[in-house]
Amino acid sequence: MGHPLPVLFPLLLLLLFLVPALAFGSHGMITIESRHSVQITADRLEPRLEEKGMTVFSRIDHAVGAAGIGETLRPTILFIFGNPKVGTALMKCGQTAGIDLPLKILIWDDDSGLVKLSYNDPRYIADRHDISDCGQVLEKMTGALKAFAEKATGK
Repeated sequence: MGHPLPVLFPLLLLLLFLVPALAFGSHGMITIESRHSVQITADRLEPRLEEKGMTVFSRIDHAVGAAGIGETLRPTILFIFGNPKVGTALMKCGQTAGIDLPLKILIWDDDSGLVKLSYNDPRYIADRHDISDCGQVLEKMTGALKAFAEKATGK
């Protein structure tokens, strides 16, 4: 019977490339479907952010911006929000993470008519900024973003 290493090596190599792709999804973005329209999803998200102590810096309706230049765009609403306590803790672990803060959530209609909610995975942000010693902050951000997304989308 031959040595198992030649058989296992291609499998291990495949896993080496596949696991990071699965962990970060589409370039570090997590996207879930909503049971509601873009407007209703956005209207469900905003009070949840505020009641959990987030500052909503901006709610940008990209379709309105497109209409302002005579173009059309499927419904697309961006929230920019954050909590200085959590953001500061992350930047103390890696100051360049500030380019990805405040956090953002995008609610949008895809080309098949499904409503989606997308946000950056905090682990992706940590990886992007070579942050390895900020586990509690990342866990808190990950849990909060997941809860916000689930509440807004009805999942």
